[in-house]
Amino acid sequence: MTTKRIGARTVRFSEPPSVLGYASIVGKKEGEGPLSEYFDFIYEDSYLGEKTWERAESRMQKEAFERAAEKSGGSTGDVQLIFAGDLLNQCIATSFGLRSTGVPLCGLYGACSTFAEGMMLAAMTIDGGFAERAAAVASSHFCTSERQYRTPLDYGAQRTPTAQWTVTGAGACVLGPEGDGPFVTHATAGRIVDLGVTDQNNMGAAMAPAAKDTLSALFEDTGTSPADYDLILTGDLGAVGLELLFELFKKDGVAFNQNLGDCGLLIFDRDRQDVHSGGSGCGCSASVFCSYVLGRMREGAIRKLVLAGTGAMLSPTSTMQGESVPGICHAVVLSTSKEG
Repeated sequence: MTTKRIGARTVRFSEPPSVLGYASIVGKKEGEGPLSEYFDFIYEDSYLGEKTWERAESRMQKEAFERAAEKSGGSTGDVQLIFAGDLLNQCIATSFGLRSTGVPLCGLYGACSTFAEGMMLAAMTIDGGFAERAAAVASSHFCTSERQYRTPLDYGAQRTPTAQWTVTGAGACVLGPEGDGPFVTHATAGRIVDLGVTDQNNMGAAMAPAAKDTLSALFEDTGTSPADYDLILTGDLGAVGLELLFELFKKDGVAFNQNLGDCGLLIFDRDRQDVHSGGSGCGCSASVFCSYVLGRMREGAIRKLVLAGTGAMLSPTSTMQGESVPGICHAVVLSTSKEG
């Protein structure tokens, strides 16, 4: 069997899958940020006309998937496998949101790394010949995540400066074997990295070492350096985590030429929006990638990039038991050229 693995942890796709369609749905606060013109739809009501915030999140995910499928030149029925997830217990936003589509579903939980993980698995599925069309979908909602992980909103708890604002948003991307791109050329799977951070309000610090670990593996396996990419985008370290990532690479003598960014810093304007360290949540990187990033790639402004999804793998139970916050990072490489 001919292996597609290069190095220790990276795969190179022999027939890089193409992005066929993508879409993003966000809430009011996200729509007031700097990327508003790129989103497919912006909801003004946090309930989206539903009875609960959880139902609202499910609706966002379903609508993002339907729009992406339509923009791919087909319909939801043409998609043969979905890789999707969210932040909620048992991934209920995903299972309830996509239950009416009739498309086979592989539910994922990778916290904020979920969308990048979905892109990696969807690309593997297409390149392996197991489907003609596969989709990656992810969502989050500020109110549903606050209710699950922290305190009821009406409690009015003060947020620490290191805390991040969970994005109300969903993103969906449909991949296929043929198309005009952008193309998914490589993927590096992450492993759990835990340096003992116990503060659930400082997820950036918990996730940054995992981002360093995966990006270092990608560079080593592919024989590339940061200078070989127009953009290296984490999702979502926020301001604290991104600064820490810079410092971790600096210790290894690795520098970035103003091309290292973070989805959580792109989606909000921290100077005028009260989001502290920036955005987070499964829907953050998903909505930023499936709007601004792919839009800029199709315009030719970005030719080659790395999406490095970072996740803090904690739960309310683990936090109450005093456990540390393990981190993980999955990276996918996209290029406007099929040769990468």
